[in-house]
Amino acid sequence: MITLTKGTKIGWIGTGVMGASMSKRLMDEGYELCVYNRTQSKADDLVAAGAQWCNSPKEIAELCDVVFTIVGYPNDVEEVYFGDNGILQECRDGMILIDMTTTKPSLAVRIHEAAVANQATSIDAPVSGGDVGAKNGKLSIMVGGTETAVDTIMPLLNIMGANIVYEGKAGSGQHTKMCNQITIAGTMIGVCESLLYAHKAGLDPTTVLKAISGGAAGCWTLNNLAPRIIDRDFEPGFYVEHFIKDMEIALDECRSMNLSLPGLSLVHQLYKAVEAQGYGRKGTQALSLALETLSNINDR
Repeated sequence: MITLTKGTKIGWIGTGVMGASMSKRLMDEGYELCVYNRTQSKADDLVAAGAQWCNSPKEIAELCDVVFTIVGYPNDVEEVYFGDNGILQECRDGMILIDMTTTKPSLAVRIHEAAVANQATSIDAPVSGGDVGAKNGKLSIMVGGTETAVDTIMPLLNIMGANIVYEGKAGSGQHTKMCNQITIAGTMIGVCESLLYAHKAGLDPTTVLKAISGGAAGCWTLNNLAPRIIDRDFEPGFYVEHFIKDMEIALDECRSMNLSLPGLSLVHQLYKAVEAQGYGRKGTQALSLALETLSNINDR
């Protein structure tokens, strides 16, 4: 396995809302970065800051011993790793592959098995904390894989996250992220409905937020997304369509475990309504818009 130094060339695939900020933090700490993104223009700022552009995941793997990925959907992960121009086409002895996409636990296991077959290893390390956490290096990172590989890349994870927890074997990080998303799903309903109630009761939502965020209701969603709802700011820290994807992964896992989670099913239906209203590329706080429609609130 590689020895990590500031001279280690880091590969980064996926420079969207989260990935751009996360990878920039590595560059700011002095690491040399090679980048690839399906839409090249989304990597322009990183390239301007000194990152090396690569034309495919395969080219990234040719140049780098450590490769991070954070893309959109499980099929994107499949293509990035297993495609004709994928990372695993150039996977070799000692490489460490870190997928930070929220994806299927079974896919994380497949990537790990394929990496091990090439004398490499992989880690599944999905994150939580949104665009704010990515920019500030305050993400929560849920990690699955071998402890040796995790220990090796921990200095890099520490640059991006403030709460990094090793969960166990390959796939464990993704299962933990499902727990995170299930919790957020229920919390989002509570936050949005609370603000709707405040509005209909004639209260000042900002004052209400000041009161309840300091008590038992206090949480990340209340602190970070409720102010955006009040300001009618529905731009993404995390896309609605990606949250729907996460909930569908969790619901699939539930079916395989013969587990019923009716709350999660309800939130999934509500977010599908948000998407149907044309807000799939808005932030998850746009759930408020769907609930306003259901409540016939047109005077905000």
